[in-house]
Amino acid sequence: MNIKNQIPNLFTLGNLFCGFLSIGYAANHQYTNAAVLILIGMMLDSMDGRIARMLHAETPLGKELDSLADIVTFGVAPSFLVYYTIFFNNGLLGLAISGLFPLFGAYRLARFNTAPEDESSTHFTGVPITAAGGILALLTLFNNQIPSIVTTVIFTALSFLMVSKLKIPSLKEVPLPKYGTIVTIFLGALLVIVNIESYGRFPYLIYIATPIYIIYVAYWFIKVKGNKGKG
Repeated sequence: MNIKNQIPNLFTLGNLFCGFLSIGYAANHQYTNAAVLILIGMMLDSMDGRIARMLHAETPLGKELDSLADIVTFGVAPSFLVYYTIFFNNGLLGLAISGLFPLFGAYRLARFNTAPEDESSTHFTGVPITAAGGILALLTLFNNQIPSIVTTVIFTALSFLMVSKLKIPSLKEVPLPKYGTIVTIFLGALLVIVNIESYGRFPYLIYIATPIYIIYVAYWFIKVKGNKGKG
């Protein structure tokens, strides 16, 4: 076994485990924790691919594992979260409607995995499941401030946008710091705003994952600046 090739897979498995924990927290009515775990999954998902390219450790196994993790963390977990916070009053009908999201997400992932390499590297066809799941997590995180009808409409729209033919530019070639810094600042502000009176209610993983992600972004920022200085 090549240990170097397994390093990106550890981040992917961490993403998958966040999805599993999110479902558990949602089932126990800890919706804030469930939403935050999906966001942590997004952090890990943004790291595994870049680390694989950095280590020259991209493998077919890693690609398949990434898709399996994505369908759990950004498909199944958000749909359960929306069910428990929005659709639970509708009983089995609400559960069935919630199940549409991971179905559309799975189809979107399968279509992405079978798309020509040159096409998938320049743009996405349909909204990526990672973005869709993250949006649902944010909506449920601020569920008390957002009307249920708004979440319902966005949930329905995202389900269909994932399998649409909409062309969305890929950001794979964009240097990480520009977008990673924005994500990091957002997560830091999120902790201050949401957690200021409820320290300890979030899963403790957030207090580990956020500093690690900040260090990761700082490393890439320094690396990009260094490469520009040499040029």
